[in-house]
Amino acid sequence: MSRETLFGLPEEAFHFTVPRKGLITKTEIRVLSLSRLDLAPGLHLWDIGAGSGSVGIEAARLVPTLTVTAIEKDQEDFDCLIKNVSTFGLEERIRTIHGKAPEKLPRDPRPDRVFIGGTGGRLADLLDLSQELLPPDGKVVINLATFENISEVLDWTRDKGISPEIWQIQTGRGKTILGLHRIEAMNPVVIISFSPKKPETP
Repeated sequence: MSRETLFGLPEEAFHFTVPRKGLITKTEIRVLSLSRLDLAPGLHLWDIGAGSGSVGIEAARLVPTLTVTAIEKDQEDFDCLIKNVSTFGLEERIRTIHGKAPEKLPRDPRPDRVFIGGTGGRLADLLDLSQELLPPDGKVVINLATFENISEVLDWTRDKGISPEIWQIQTGRGKTILGLHRIEAMNPVVIISFSPKKPETP
């Protein structure tokens, strides 16, 4: 594990569940997702469906005064999250919660940025809560892998009058086979990002 890498830590730098789920945001997707969060000193980030915690941990390492609330409902993945936060010495800036969002999410401090890596089937509820609590210049970034969840997010943003930014990312990594090299494709991920639209005041 290389703890000296500032940005784009390899998956091997983290504890995560294999092969049951492998809940870790791949390095390439993590880098792009973090860039869309537009992080800044003093902000508070929600990492929802944190899995191994790679997004929140990398965010905290990039911005030394950033604080994070990372929530994960699965016990095995939560155990990995705890180990990773400890490994990187971020216990004072990353609050870890074992439970389901949005019920177990604390409202204090309010988030400035929201990353959604897992929804637990409560995607619309998470989006409603983010819309309610984020400041006007806040950001939501969501990683999605299924058509159903993509459709749900787009329907939600349409209903709210929000025009999201959308990226479809598919990368490949070099792999050797019989002394030769080929590219092994990774599963595609859709990244959707938007700022909340607040009601206009009269």
